[in-house]
Amino acid sequence: MEEILAYCGLTCHGCPIYLATREESDEKKEKMRVEITQLCKEQYGVEYKPEDITDCDGCKTEEGGRLFSGCEQCYIRKCASQKSVENCAHCDEYTCERLAEFFVAEPNAEKRLNEIKSSL
Repeated sequence: MEEILAYCGLTCHGCPIYLATREESDEKKEKMRVEITQLCKEQYGVEYKPEDITDCDGCKTEEGGRLFSGCEQCYIRKCASQKSVENCAHCDEYTCERLAEFFVAEPNAEKRLNEIKSSL
């Protein structure tokens, strides 16, 4: 399976929301969604209810596709999509202030994008 890289440098295949979307067991999926709400609160300071954790096929999913509500509202996603860049490493403004703030919580995303930027 090809790795899906979000605009911000996160890998969708490592995202718990993406993984819960693919879970076949409803019982296990519900348990994963509860765990995701705790993770969102701890890592990003955002509070969700388990029912807020919607299915997601990745932030680059086409219009009308399944997209987690948090990703739908993401400033970084909206910006990169409007600029039609493959990911933020391809942006002329890399690294912007919003992305730098995001990297505090997600240093591996920064590492991935820096590797891409250095190869351009």
